[in-house]
Amino acid sequence: MPTADLVIFGTVLTVDDLAPTAEGLAVSDGRIVAVGTRSAVERWIGRGTEKLDIGDGCVMPGLVEAHGHPLMEAIVLSERMVDIRPVTLPDAGAVVDAIRREVAARGADGAYLNGWDSLLQPGLPEPTLAWLDSEAPDTPLVIVHNSGHKAYFNSAAAQRVGLTHDTPDPKGAKYGRDPDGNLDGTAEETGAVFSLLTGAISPTDYPAMLRAELRRLNRAGLTTCSEMAFDPAFRPIADMLHDELTVRLRVYEISNPQMTTDIDPVNGDDLFRQVGIKIWVDGSPWIGNIDLSFPYLDSDATRAIGVTPGSCGHANYTREQLTEIVDAYFPRGWPMACHVHGDAGVDTILDVYEEALRKSPRPDHRLRLEHVGAIRDEQLRRAHDLGVTCSVFVDQIHYWGDIIVDGLFGPEHGSRWMPCGSAVATGMRISLHNDPPVTPEEPLRNISVAATRLAPSGRVIGPQQRITVEQAIRAQTIDAAWQLFSDDVIGSLEVGKYADMVVLSADPRDVPPEEIADLQVRATFLAGRQVYGE
Repeated sequence: MPTADLVIFGTVLTVDDLAPTAEGLAVSDGRIVAVGTRSAVERWIGRGTEKLDIGDGCVMPGLVEAHGHPLMEAIVLSERMVDIRPVTLPDAGAVVDAIRREVAARGADGAYLNGWDSLLQPGLPEPTLAWLDSEAPDTPLVIVHNSGHKAYFNSAAAQRVGLTHDTPDPKGAKYGRDPDGNLDGTAEETGAVFSLLTGAISPTDYPAMLRAELRRLNRAGLTTCSEMAFDPAFRPIADMLHDELTVRLRVYEISNPQMTTDIDPVNGDDLFRQVGIKIWVDGSPWIGNIDLSFPYLDSDATRAIGVTPGSCGHANYTREQLTEIVDAYFPRGWPMACHVHGDAGVDTILDVYEEALRKSPRPDHRLRLEHVGAIRDEQLRRAHDLGVTCSVFVDQIHYWGDIIVDGLFGPEHGSRWMPCGSAVATGMRISLHNDPPVTPEEPLRNISVAATRLAPSGRVIGPQQRITVEQAIRAQTIDAAWQLFSDDVIGSLEVGKYADMVVLSADPRDVPPEEIADLQVRATFLAGRQVYGE
């Protein structure tokens, strides 16, 4: 009988419906060769087999981030940019101090900061062009909003990247302007925001940035992560570092103005693969540009983010423009993932998806909707009937839950924000995500929040939208892997799949749901090789 390279004994949470729990598993050549009772696994032990007893811990499938931005997070959490997110600097005064220190330290090299959030950092100054120029008269200064959907820049930064009065708005994005058409120091959406960061990206420094990012992901128990804003310019670096990857990457390329890609739908390998195309239907609830059928509240919170009273936000594209984009990629075999928060935007993209499926039907398309904060129950049923799946940003409840209800949308709409319960009730396979760096990589907290819906105040936001811990675990493992067209090789601990695993300090099914976020990640394995832990 062949022997295993590694055997693990202890509680095994398989996420396999036929055998949800086992006493051990065996790994050979990176794949699982046995899962079952201790005696069944012991038969795989040979002279060279490594044996690991996890004691009171629990081994489960490596966690999957179905909507991440690791290639960009590698930059914004590097030493080249300053992390001013609320999770790092909750105090507005500390944020302003950090900006001033970075401007003084960087000089002509330019100061770049990420994480401005006037909702979670009350008391921030209004980031007008005049204020930005007063803080950095000569130093290029770029501050990215915590949502990633907006940036503030001074005159020196505009000059550095060649922005002028005559610069046209990128497709699906825009530069803010005063009544005379002059730049006002704001940029919204990917096409405008990303171009401001060129001074923060050094090709020679980037490999070290990405290695640090992979370590962050592994510390959180992640073994697979999507990149939902992939720029083909990163492909040479990804190819160069391919054999160093300790996280499987599944990338969605940004739809570009030419609506072309130089890669075919069948590409890459089990470690790195492009699996789709990404569109942003609307923006972020935290800056007021999501496409709603109902208005934002008129409150201190909405005034702080510049929302005009009565505003229902807006979309980034018309229906005709979205149809043009989807029709350019979908008939070629590409799956699509569309960022959409507002319910009016959901109606639009479902119309576009339905038309695309009528013109180019295929049975297993796995078309996606991303975040879906305000999606309605009937829209979820329609999506499921079309075979469309949702990735839900449930961690927003943990950080913004009280503000969502009290400051932005009111109890009627805010209490059902991120409606996981309604989604799984349709039979839909959903995933949970953190959209890092918007919130940190904390997949265990996602499971906890989906099961509890606890807001910062401790109150439960929309108890009817809670799901079970088991459903939340699936949404962070096998169902997330399925959305990424990878459930055949990862997502559960079954014979034949890669031994991508995380060892936790306890079985998440056996602790109170509100304590799951506090479980420790003791070790992370990719294809049977330990990539985190002692």
